[in-house]
Amino acid sequence: MSTTQFEPSAAYGYAAPYDVHSAPTLPYGDTYGVSYGDTYRPAPPVHEPTVPALPRQGPASQAPPVSAPGDGRAAGRRRRTRGAGRGDAPLRRLLPRALVVAFLAGGTTAFVVKDKAVELTVDGTPRTLHTFADDVTELLAEEGVQVGAHDVVAPAPGTPLTTGEDITVHYGRPLLLTLDGHRRQVWTTAETVEGALRQLGVRTQGAHLSTEGSRRIGREGLALVVRTERVVTVMADGRARTVRTNAATVGEAVEEAGVTLHGEDTTSVPATGFPRDGQTVTVLRITGSQEVREDPIPFDVRRTEDASLYRGTEEVQQAGRPGLRRTTYALRTVNGVRQKPRRLRSEVVREPSPRLVRVGTRPRPVSVQGTDHLNWQALAACESGGRPDAVDPSGTYGGLYQFDTATWHALGGEGRPQDASAAEQTYRAQKLYVRGGADAWPHCGARLRG
Repeated sequence: MSTTQFEPSAAYGYAAPYDVHSAPTLPYGDTYGVSYGDTYRPAPPVHEPTVPALPRQGPASQAPPVSAPGDGRAAGRRRRTRGAGRGDAPLRRLLPRALVVAFLAGGTTAFVVKDKAVELTVDGTPRTLHTFADDVTELLAEEGVQVGAHDVVAPAPGTPLTTGEDITVHYGRPLLLTLDGHRRQVWTTAETVEGALRQLGVRTQGAHLSTEGSRRIGREGLALVVRTERVVTVMADGRARTVRTNAATVGEAVEEAGVTLHGEDTTSVPATGFPRDGQTVTVLRITGSQEVREDPIPFDVRRTEDASLYRGTEEVQQAGRPGLRRTTYALRTVNGVRQKPRRLRSEVVREPSPRLVRVGTRPRPVSVQGTDHLNWQALAACESGGRPDAVDPSGTYGGLYQFDTATWHALGGEGRPQDASAAEQTYRAQKLYVRGGADAWPHCGARLRG
């Protein structure tokens, strides 16, 4: 048999060629042949040559008369010679004919012994033959029957032939079988899909076949998809549903169980996967929503040195402003259980503005002459409770000594008095005392001398 590389049909999604010679050959099982009658061819008749009849011998001859004494011996020799010649001639003529008859008789017997009547069935088609072949191999060669590695011959090639022998040849056929999602290449001697599956031991009851079971498998082979019946349990909405199915996917099995997926619902295993026998599939009911959150972005503080300010003095040149970040999250509940939010996207709505601070580097005066003997701590305790950043309820006065802004600037101060250091505020207060005495603090000025 000439072996052809089998290419499965693209209708089943198998377009790549396969090495069909390495696939196993299934043992021959059932035969689906059709008898076409007896094609007996009788052996040619043997014509034996006619054997001539042997001549019958006559009675003995009378003795010849006695000759004269002078030539009696010579005449006697002549008579014996002629007599002997006439008696031997028929034997010489009959001997070759007898040998021919014996040879033909022996040849006819050998001819009859060599001729054998056998029945040859090739792929279900029987023929009755007369052959002189000694064994199965010679018979197949005489009839032009070529067999390959995947073909089955019974009895095996080389088996001696006897009259009445039945010789059967079953050609191998390549089968690209996808069984429950697993694909393999096999050879079968069955002539139908049903017969091939029987050889494989595949249970077809309740199974899905990509073609009918009665379809014949040609010598070129066939691509076949089989999904056997399996038991699958579907858990959904607190209830178990068990179905017998030959579905191709988990999703199909879930539908056959009467369960419908909505929205973002999914299954515990991929819906496109192949359902296994005894498998349990859990349906996950999912509800989803989105949540938008706005979070502040901290601002930076940038400090710069300023020689116009006394050391220890800081002046805020620009107040910082935080930025704003907007983030969108996906919220999900699976079978009623809230899941961890999943961030979908994030965007900066407003960039932060840095806080700019001027830091003084100018040397500070130690004190104002003539004011060291005064009790500045008592004055500060009376005016502000000793707090450098104190501000009165009206917002007009601030600092340890409750300066108004105009007076503070007149004394050489910058910014607001409550933002300056305690030492600078005391220095400015001493300068104010030198200018106007304790009257600058009508209610607490007397504390300077206390």
